[in-house]
Amino acid sequence: MHSIALLLIEVGALLVALGFLSRWSTHIGISAIPLYLVLGLIVGSSGLLESGESAEFLEIGSELGVILLLVMLGLEYSASELVSNLKRSQKAGLLDIVMNGAPGFAVGMILGWGVVASVALAGVTYVSSSGVIAKVLRDLGRLGNRETPTILSLLVLEDLVMAFYLPILSVLLIGASWAQGSITLGISLVAVVVILYLALRHGDTISRLFSPQHPESLLLGVLGLTLLVAGIAQEVNVSSAVGAFLVGIALSGQVAIKAEKVLSPLRDLFAAAFFLFFGLSTNAADMVPMLLPAAALTVVTIATKIYTGYQSAKWAGIGIPGRWRTGFALTPRGEFSIVIAGLAVGAGLEPQIAPLATAYVLMTVIIGPLLGRIPEAQWFQNRLPPAQP
Repeated sequence: MHSIALLLIEVGALLVALGFLSRWSTHIGISAIPLYLVLGLIVGSSGLLESGESAEFLEIGSELGVILLLVMLGLEYSASELVSNLKRSQKAGLLDIVMNGAPGFAVGMILGWGVVASVALAGVTYVSSSGVIAKVLRDLGRLGNRETPTILSLLVLEDLVMAFYLPILSVLLIGASWAQGSITLGISLVAVVVILYLALRHGDTISRLFSPQHPESLLLGVLGLTLLVAGIAQEVNVSSAVGAFLVGIALSGQVAIKAEKVLSPLRDLFAAAFFLFFGLSTNAADMVPMLLPAAALTVVTIATKIYTGYQSAKWAGIGIPGRWRTGFALTPRGEFSIVIAGLAVGAGLEPQIAPLATAYVLMTVIIGPLLGRIPEAQWFQNRLPPAQP
């Protein structure tokens, strides 16, 4: 069969399956994310995809999914809100690093992987999945909740930490000199500062580049700017997610409102591709020996993330129900964790990091969205202390 025809058939069949899963998840009242992941795991492990083109197509789609999820989150908030939330969340960000990086480092040392591999595993357990969490918040209708800025502040802080962590890890992996590592880190820092400065100081000017009265030009212009900034950020070792988020922050007024409307269908499409591709790229057989340590890490780091989120929301003055929603929302890990594991394996460091990270991320991504619904369950609310007058 012709490769293009096979590509269309495979992608079309997967999209139809995703559509049915989305409808079914709505019917039974759960997030569609775990269902998308399981579908990808089944299809990827069964060898049903015959053409490499479809996997490459979905990989590109998954990258666009993360970028669109983050730019849409950015559109919900202004630049001033971002700065004030980041200032308030500095202590929470430090707690996040300590509580959620330490378990990964400890497990790496227990497994005898050495310091560098343990530092890599610490990154895997530390950083939450912005893409998954954005999808869960939207699915549960919590984007306007009082605790959501606290969640977003922690996610942005984690992404900014990754802008410095990834260059440092790369230097450790290749054994480069500290001078070379400092240059790489300096470039990343300058890129973050420049993007943030433009978003904060010239957001109104950027918004005036687009017209909310012309949906087609608005769609093309905002999407193009988002991809441009995300690509530049990625090229200088800053997360493309950070770049996309700051583009959303920079846009304001009617431009932001209309952009959210025209971008929503694209976000839904490519976000589904992101979760599907994550499952497709996972080989179930490789995960079996790592299931026990992955399960132990999952239990421990879900607990530490819940504590981190709860404490962070408490410091932000959020009520008890919002504290629990914050903690449960932060539990999924995802795209960054896989990137970190890939860097370690690519450097020939420790081949078992990849299956361990994959099993760990898959567990947290499946369990996390389910945990996110617990604060709304009646049995959970009945156990909360009464609100203070």
